[in-house]
Order: sequence, then C-alpha cells, then structure tokens
Amino acid sequence: MRPDRNHTPQAEARHTLHISNMVCPRCIMAVSSLLSGEGYPDARVTLGTATVDGEIPPATMERIRRRLEAIGFGLIDDPRDALAERIRLTIIDLARGGRMQRNLSDEIVARIGHDYSSLSKLFSARQGCTIERYFIAQKVERAKELLLDSDMPLGDIAEMLGYSSTAHFSAQFRSIEQCTPTDFRRNGAARRKPIDAV
Repeated sequence: MRPDRNHTPQAEARHTLHISNMVCPRCIMAVSSLLSGEGYPDARVTLGTATVDGEIPPATMERIRRRLEAIGFGLIDDPRDALAERIRLTIIDLARGGRMQRNLSDEIVARIGHDYSSLSKLFSARQGCTIERYFIAQKVERAKELLLDSDMPLGDIAEMLGYSSTAHFSAQFRSIEQCTPTDFRRNGAARRKPIDAV
C-alpha cells in the first residue's frame, strides 16, 4: 500500500517544564544531562524551561522533580510562579549585561510582554522585594565578581554595568554592601554570593 502523499502526521505533543534557579550555561548543561538520563535526549533547555516531545508519565515526572531538587533546582507548577521566575531571570540577564537600550521597566515589558504594573506586583509578592531593588542587588553582585576576579578600574566596571558615573556606582555599591568597592576589593572575598541567593 502506497503512503498517502496528502497525509501529514499529527504534531507530537510537547511538554514544557518550568524550572527554578537556572542562572547560567552550566545550569542548562546539568538539566539537559538529567533529562537525557531520563530518556529525553532531545529536550530543548533554556534558562528556566525545558521542553520535551511527548507526555511525561507521572512517575517519571516525580523522579525528575526529585533529581532536580537534589542538584539545587525545582519544578514550578504554578503559572504565576513561572512568570515570576521569568522576570527574575530577565533581571539577572539585564543586570549582568551592562547598558540597556531602554529603562528597566520598558526592557522587562519588551521581553516578557505584560504590563509593568502587574509584573511588578507579582514579582514583589513572590520575591519579597521590588524589581528595582533586585536589579540593583544583581548589579552589585556582578560588580563584586569583577572586583575580585579582575583588575579592572572602578570606572570601567561602572561603565560596563551601565552606571552614569563611578560616584553613582560607588554609592549604590555602598548602600548594599556597607563598604566602598575599593574596600571590598581589598578584603571582600568571603562576601560573595551565588546568583540565585541574591
């Protein structure tokens, strides 16, 4: 029997997992490896999500949940929590990427596609701080990395992180760390935090 040339197989269902605490390329590699070990070698993994072809049986889903938790990640079941995680990952990306084309609120709206007021309320309720405060904390954490891992001058760090001046950078740094960037560079190695703990 000849195949029907007009027949197209129905697209296989896809299942998207929303995963918390993914903040870097190593996280993507770890989740990809985990899913491959669970029989999903072609999973498409990005920061915060993993999409697999087909349905995931409940027993497999529970095993994936336990394995993710064992390496510091978590499955997000509530859509509002998933949206809050998308906001968080967007802020981290913006804070670590330097200058933006628009102000923070416009950048977040452009990337996520909801009105800023609702995103701001959701994020504050879920994260316990404002978007702006979290953004500043992430920029300061990136500054701490640069201060300890490079010999970049303060002015270059300030410019890289999108500050209008070294003075503005220093003042914001001091508001979070209670010391100047120069003092931190001298003796601040013990005060570094993982990105997901900021």
